[in-house]
Amino acid sequence: MNTKSKLIVLLILWAVAFIPVYPSLISTWLYHSNNSHGILVPLISAFLTWQKRNQLQQAPVSNSHWGVVILVSTMVLYILSYAGAVAVVSRSMIVFSLIGLVLFILGESIFSIIKFPLFYLIFMVPVPTSIYKLVAFPLQLFATKISAFIIQVFSIAAYREGNMLYFAQTQLEVAEACSGLRSMMAFFMLSFLFAYMMDKNWKKRIFIIFSAIPLALFANIVRVTGTGILAHLYGDQVARGFLHEFSGLAVFAFGFILLSLEYFVLNKIKGKRY
Repeated sequence: MNTKSKLIVLLILWAVAFIPVYPSLISTWLYHSNNSHGILVPLISAFLTWQKRNQLQQAPVSNSHWGVVILVSTMVLYILSYAGAVAVVSRSMIVFSLIGLVLFILGESIFSIIKFPLFYLIFMVPVPTSIYKLVAFPLQLFATKISAFIIQVFSIAAYREGNMLYFAQTQLEVAEACSGLRSMMAFFMLSFLFAYMMDKNWKKRIFIIFSAIPLALFANIVRVTGTGILAHLYGDQVARGFLHEFSGLAVFAFGFILLSLEYFVLNKIKGKRY
């Protein structure tokens, strides 16, 4: 059996092994907006790998013993984590077992060409609920506090108590979904992609990756502030239903445009490569 046939057979077996994980993972992508960006990650990874097709055809095929170690270890961890209902570990093993499989069958030369698309797949794994709740509440309070200050700057009477904003005729709750963590994870995913496409200047790459944090916070504050002003003018119904979802999409698009502009500006700046 040649290398191509072995790869196809092992890929099929690998895909079949994770069948128990797929339903809950896909359901999380489709029905939990905090992780909806995850559905794009495999598509982006596949496209980035396809772009390397000429290099892959010319690269020598070999075997790596480290690939066997990684593949066996990750499959054992997968079985144990699935049996113990530790979803984040069992889902993560999809990515790391694939890395081990590529190393084992194709070798280090091919792995080095597609290592970014392979590791990029980790962004498809949803953030554990426990971590999300731990981080989301401080972000809710931060967004509420800053938004309340900005609203008051516009001479609108607003009183803040925790994650609640009180106006003369209505009130607005900055819920967990409005913490900005959803945008932050999506912007992190995009910032790593932009860093990968950028020239090989690690200072620029690190800068654009970590800029995802203030960018997500800024975009979310714009959303909360705008919603607060509209709630004051037209009532709290603007914070529900279609308008609420649309504002989330609009702010994400706004943040994406800012991140894209940052990428183009940084790419124009000439600097020493590292």
